[in-house]
Amino acid sequence: MHGLLATTMPVGPVIVCSGPGTRAIGMNSGGNALGQGNRANATIGRALQLVVRNVGGGRPGEVDRATQGQPGKLSACFAEAEDGSPFEPLAASRAVTGDALTLFAGGGWWPVVDQRSRTPESLARSFAASLRGVGHPKLAIAFDAMLIVCPEHGRVLREAGWDRSRLLAELEELLTVPGDGLTAGADGIAEGLPPGFEGVPVPKFRPGGLLLVHAGGTAGMFSTVVPGWFSGPGGSEPTTVPIR
Repeated sequence: MHGLLATTMPVGPVIVCSGPGTRAIGMNSGGNALGQGNRANATIGRALQLVVRNVGGGRPGEVDRATQGQPGKLSACFAEAEDGSPFEPLAASRAVTGDALTLFAGGGWWPVVDQRSRTPESLARSFAASLRGVGHPKLAIAFDAMLIVCPEHGRVLREAGWDRSRLLAELEELLTVPGDGLTAGADGIAEGLPPGFEGVPVPKFRPGGLLLVHAGGTAGMFSTVVPGWFSGPGGSEPTTVPIR
């Protein structure tokens, strides 16, 4: 948590809640689940931020060194929509059943707009095109990401029989590209991977670095990408724990 809040990147903790307890306390997993208007969602996320600030000293200009920050640092907490989901709950996919939460180091969120895809193959390509921009289109493996699939997009996957593993396998293939265009200086862009990746297939994300969640209202074909912070040793690991 110290590293996450001391970085200059615009990132903060994102809480994904799973299980029947989310419904018992009135959390929102439907329309505007990622936004305002739900007391439980906002209270849990804000409580964590108050601990970060008042106990951990994560105040802007002090421990918190974010260059710009982002609104999710006020509160970022939502529940999964398990009904109608093509996936098992995120926590269950990480070997934690029942009531649980997953903590993810997330940056500024952006929408994936695809109102035309009616096949999972087309939809997966849209997701992949959006996910390439995480961190930077020329940076790979360094950052994790969370893809929040909306119910209408989820329906396309569910009706075609695509589960979590099938979508992740498809995205991994689509997001593995030749390293020639990713190295520093390629395409006239100074940012990029160091020399040595030319001719080598490079995956966008490390194994397990892309998380899939199902949430949102039943109208609208708008999913969401949450880019992650620096991942792996010295960075951040998504963490899932049971709630007792």
